[in-house]
Amino acid sequence: MASLTAHPSQALAGRLQVPGDKSISHRALMLGALAVGQTRITGLLEGEDVLNTATAMRALGAEVTRQEDGVWQVWGRGVGGLREPEDVLDFGNSGTGARLAMGLVAGQPLNAVFTGDASLRRRPMARIMRPLEEMGVRFMAREGGRLPLTVSGPETLRPITYRLPVASAQVKSAILLTGIAAPGKTTVIEPEPTRDHSERILSHFGAEIEVSDRDDGRHVILTGQPELTAAPVNIPADPSSAAFPLVAALLLPGSEITLPAVGMNPLRTGLLTTLREMGADLVEENTRQEAGEPVADLRIRAGRLQAVTVPAARTPSMIDEYPILAIAAACAEGVTHLEGLAELRVKESDRLAAMARGLQACGVKVEEEQDSLTIHGAGGPPPGGGTIEADLDHRIAMSFLVMGLCAQHPVTVDDAGPINTSFPGFTEAMRALGADLRPSDSA
Repeated sequence: MASLTAHPSQALAGRLQVPGDKSISHRALMLGALAVGQTRITGLLEGEDVLNTATAMRALGAEVTRQEDGVWQVWGRGVGGLREPEDVLDFGNSGTGARLAMGLVAGQPLNAVFTGDASLRRRPMARIMRPLEEMGVRFMAREGGRLPLTVSGPETLRPITYRLPVASAQVKSAILLTGIAAPGKTTVIEPEPTRDHSERILSHFGAEIEVSDRDDGRHVILTGQPELTAAPVNIPADPSSAAFPLVAALLLPGSEITLPAVGMNPLRTGLLTTLREMGADLVEENTRQEAGEPVADLRIRAGRLQAVTVPAARTPSMIDEYPILAIAAACAEGVTHLEGLAELRVKESDRLAAMARGLQACGVKVEEEQDSLTIHGAGGPPPGGGTIEADLDHRIAMSFLVMGLCAQHPVTVDDAGPINTSFPGFTEAMRALGADLRPSDSA
């Protein structure tokens, strides 16, 4: 384990190119594997999660290569053309990679075994299995629908209409990826709109997909068995990764930084909405479109933040950003209440519990309920001084490193290694802005 300590820092300044969007990177590789022809991908996130997906696509028969200029190329096999892998598909720490690939493989008449690291093997997969079983897919899994598990795709799939019991972009995407190989129309009904990267990139590759908001929710309708055609994909910077330097710059007095080409998908910008409600100085510049996704350069200036109540309805648009929002709340003036957080208990760790433990270890008063968190802000730098158990969770690790930069006393994260799953080079990038991050044995 590589422990890392964040020390109270001076103002941050400069320009930081955040790594590519993890959600879109996974999908670009998978759609490239199903398309006919060569897909060129620029800006692919080269973190462990996405590299595991690239390895899995190779195992399924796609040709996936990286050029010296950092551009990735995928030669696809066509819809229905993937081959049975010779070995187990290991997705490491990536729930997104595993769940989406389960949908991809389920549409092929083959068998594949999925596994992951200790954290991923604890995470539930039954929510993916249930709708795919309705389509004719068979699974063999550990108790509770956990990895390792085997996916057996049928010769003939059944299209379904499926209402999501809870808002989940991963479940929706798995159904759509299976539905590509099914005859007829596959429909997913969402109670609340979730991130729509799958719909956008499916359309980008030539699939016929219809999205409409109705009285009973958002209907996403995919016409199956399309001819997907290779298309170039330019991946924007990941807004979930951008959240860490962004919040650090807001909290360290005198800071001003720019984060270029950040994805501004309206179903991913709940954190920006919330921070603006708290009084954050965030400006979007040079707005544009890249591969069907809105993009902008973000300019961030430090300032004092005020507490807010974040409603449960906003959860789908910022599900990955609650850990870093909790750090902002700990420094804000007043009491912040975060609602609708039950989904955080089945992430890389029980993030809700991890956030509460970490805040308490850093001297912040917090109340944890089953699906909510109440954080009493310090109105400035919180005490800090804690040692945080990251529990193999990259977002918990990065969040509390940001806490250490803004606190009165250093904060140590016991294992910074998992950060590479989503933000390779995080430590060096933050140091380049002025952050004081050091190996713990040199603290």
